[in-house]
Amino acid sequence: MLVLPEGIRHMPGYLDPAAQDALLADIRAVVAEAPLYVPTMPKTGKPMSVRMTNCGSLGWVTDRDRGYRYQATHPVTGRPWPAMPERLLAVWRALSDYPHPPEACLVNFYTAEAKMGLHQDRDEQDFDAPVVSLSLGDACLFRVGENTRQGNTVSFRLESGDAVILGGEGRLAFHGVDRIYPETSTLLKNGGRINLTLRRVTRPAAA
Repeated sequence: MLVLPEGIRHMPGYLDPAAQDALLADIRAVVAEAPLYVPTMPKTGKPMSVRMTNCGSLGWVTDRDRGYRYQATHPVTGRPWPAMPERLLAVWRALSDYPHPPEACLVNFYTAEAKMGLHQDRDEQDFDAPVVSLSLGDACLFRVGENTRQGNTVSFRLESGDAVILGGEGRLAFHGVDRIYPETSTLLKNGGRINLTLRRVTRPAAA
């Protein structure tokens, strides 16, 4: 039996097929307003293998000159990010165990060749809030470890509709995508995988 690091939860099949279809329609509307683009790595300017966009009041971006950050506008169009669909807000309320709403949903699109190296989600101010992740489309091999890059890791397969929560002791766990399994889902007509990560960025104001 696979034992996940403390604070990491995997919920297979959290979204049923109808819910996946409905959420995909929401994401297509987001992409129509905020097109996918190719981000680049800080300093080197090397293109990442995923394409991305965001929805919510803030969006995570990266480029050679300014590096990893959140901002309120799309880096290519200059327009504000689209509002976060209610379906995503409902998932956050159901899974986050956190009293404040998310501010960003990063949308990553993986082709069959795309990967994501081990990294931490640590550009947020508020680590009390978890990161809630949803998978749509082709399956992937997901790797998650400890809070140091040298820590032990475990890998498991994520299918379309799966949810993963990184919270508590696992909020800063290193994680990544080692590979995509092509043609393992019919959700996306032309294949590929969409990953949605819901995040709280700023610390809530004191009551």
